Amino acid sequence: MNHHGAGSRVLVVDDEDLIRWSLTEELRGHGHEVLEAADLASARAAFEQHDPELVILDIRLPDGTGTELLQQIRAEDEDLPVVMITGHGTVATAVEVTRMGATEYIPKPFDLEEMMLVVSRALGAGRRRRHLRALSRRTVAAGYSEIVGQSPAMQRVFELLQRLEAADAPTILVTGESGTGKDLVARAIHQRSRRADEPFLEVDCTGLSDTLIQSELFGHERGSFTDAKARKLGLFEVAGRGTLFLDELGELPLQTQSKLLRALENRRFKRVGGTTDVHLKARIVAATNRDLAEDVEAGRFRKDLFYRLAVIPIEIPALRTRRGDVPLLVEHFRRKLAADLGRRVDSVEPRAMELLDAYAWPGNVRELRNVIERGVILCRGGVISAADLPAEIRRSEPVAEGGAFQLPPEGLDLAELERDLVRQALERAEGNQSGAARLLRIGRYALRYRMEKMGLLPGRSGASESNSAEA
Repeated sequence: MNHHGAGSRVLVVDDEDLIRWSLTEELRGHGHEVLEAADLASARAAFEQHDPELVILDIRLPDGTGTELLQQIRAEDEDLPVVMITGHGTVATAVEVTRMGATEYIPKPFDLEEMMLVVSRALGAGRRRRHLRALSRRTVAAGYSEIVGQSPAMQRVFELLQRLEAADAPTILVTGESGTGKDLVARAIHQRSRRADEPFLEVDCTGLSDTLIQSELFGHERGSFTDAKARKLGLFEVAGRGTLFLDELGELPLQTQSKLLRALENRRFKRVGGTTDVHLKARIVAATNRDLAEDVEAGRFRKDLFYRLAVIPIEIPALRTRRGDVPLLVEHFRRKLAADLGRRVDSVEPRAMELLDAYAWPGNVRELRNVIERGVILCRGGVISAADLPAEIRRSEPVAEGGAFQLPPEGLDLAELERDLVRQALERAEGNQSGAARLLRIGRYALRYRMEKMGLLPGRSGASESNSAEA
């Protein structure tokens, strides 16, 4: 038999002594170190203290369900393999535990040899996932050092960027709110492509007249308009085989949109006032914070140009949707800006980090960078404190300056308010219970107690699918 992953530390959680004993003996026979737990409380303690490499977990336990531990494991570790033992081998149970993040499931009664095959497969899958994630992080560190993030939303962006490295797509559309870092993504696409040694040129399409933008992009011949004293090469030509980044493309006038479309389709264009065709060899990366599909509907943007550009769309997520990335970005900017500004700033005080993490960031990464720059300049003693943050971020303190929350004259339903706040925190944390608990400044188990009391736990009345899937 292929003893994949021999020598791993395995946690076996089952309240039936005979099953636990036989599994333990079989696993030890395969060279594994085994930890045992007969209930949820001791399973939690073993998981937190001994850091197992695989968990075999029965759904039915005397003091709760195995799925509760599965959720805790998934909140802390995306890759740890978890094999669920389902006592009632229904399809619904199997689907549910898979959706909640189980690596494998096996119905009772099971054959020990079959279980060892499942264990071997799960350990192999966990090892591969960890390797890929480490590889992805190394690649990110090596090639995308200015784009910081490990959230699922940003991992999807990195995966797409890595796939683009091998492809020489002639046009790419980068979308996202203002301040999300679309220019950094455009530059990274260029630097990680075979065009890296060629020019990277950037033009902001905002507020330029038809004549000016066309002259800028396509160039012009002498005398083609009043101020055209000599021939001028446009950026399409100057870029050569490099990359031309058109920022805020949604602002282009319709006439220029038509000329741009023809140039992209034919890979050739004429200078303003010219008769000779010039070859377009550059890659075009366009960016916009507008909803171009909506602009197409309203007649502000050409449908055919939209389709031509949107062959490869890259959407950069807003910072408020990038769970867990704020502390990474804060540390990245603290180090970078302290070095740039010649200031010694060693850390960010925990309370300040909590406030930064809880803030909604309407201005995205650009706003966060500005806030940290302010903190680096203003802080004393090499530590950025809550007092160094702008008022709008400090306002998310539970007790605002000038007194606590004001009770309305007519009073309120405290239980309903608490339930509403718990719901809002779960929504903002995308169902992640640890994240929601941080927003409410309570422990995770205190949050779970409230969720249970309010019927918001997965599988109870009022629970939402997103809560059960990602908690």
